Amino acid sequence: MESRSLVPHQSSSFKLPIANLRNVFHPHDVERKLAKLPGRDHESLRSTYERMLERGPERFQVKPSGLPDMEALYDQLPNFTEALDDVKRHVALSQDCGDGLEVTPMLLLGPPGIGKTHFARKLAELLGTGMNLVPMSSMTAGWLLSGASSQWKGAKPGKVFEALVDGQYANPVIVVDEIDKASADAQYDPLGAMYGLLEHDTAASFMDEFAEVAIDASQVIWIMTANDDRCIPEPIRNRMNVFEIEAPSFEAARHIARNLYVSIRAEHGWGERFNPDPSDDVLDQLAELAPRDMRRALMTGFGNARLHQRGAILVEDLPKAGAAKGKIGFVQ
Repeated sequence: MESRSLVPHQSSSFKLPIANLRNVFHPHDVERKLAKLPGRDHESLRSTYERMLERGPERFQVKPSGLPDMEALYDQLPNFTEALDDVKRHVALSQDCGDGLEVTPMLLLGPPGIGKTHFARKLAELLGTGMNLVPMSSMTAGWLLSGASSQWKGAKPGKVFEALVDGQYANPVIVVDEIDKASADAQYDPLGAMYGLLEHDTAASFMDEFAEVAIDASQVIWIMTANDDRCIPEPIRNRMNVFEIEAPSFEAARHIARNLYVSIRAEHGWGERFNPDPSDDVLDQLAELAPRDMRRALMTGFGNARLHQRGAILVEDLPKAGAAKGKIGFVQ
């Protein structure tokens, strides 16, 4: 697919270099499909083609300007060091040239609640592109990724089509969450589309089954998460870099909890009523939780402390330890 250069808008959180506008489909393919539609019926398909032509095929293909400062990410995600190192290598390769950012699909393997989806969201922010979440645990239809035939009642395009055609970016981060939970009872293989999408060459002409127009999905940055890789077909595993994400050590968990306290306090106007740092015993209590449960516990703590007109969270302000579902083991 064609691309051309431009200077896109620069945001305050990151700087975009001279980037590319990349065509994610060929308009004449859409025009030909639209012209062949019968005069009646297929209204959903007709509106899809008209929307494609109205929006046009060009999407931003973005990458960081220079090697970004990733120290904050290493600090926030101490158990994701190897995955962050891999991203840094790919970003380095894309610098000082006109090439787009190409990241080998990655599988983040580890227990629930240790921050895998949070990592993906932070990665999208770092790279300056959008993020789309596809939760496989709730997927009962094999066509959620690839779309369903327009001959079916209620059919619509799949998530890949939506991310590229309805989104702003040619290289969005697409997170396939809990890929090991893909329903084996689906009429069609929920992972069937992944065989082609994870290969750069075949992804360049990905065919959504609803629109039946070739889409360039070759620039998509794929992140899969899983708790157990035994349910993932070997050919799909072989297309990805696999990173085993361990639970953080106790000290690392305390560090994550402190960072979260500081960020929540800074994000809210009421934060100035609280101490700049939590106490050690509060950090010890929070460190017993999975990272994704820390925010909820802290919000409960802030609320209880405020009810008692205190500027410090006490251990008794936090949810009872027995009620925490997200307790995890630690790396020694």
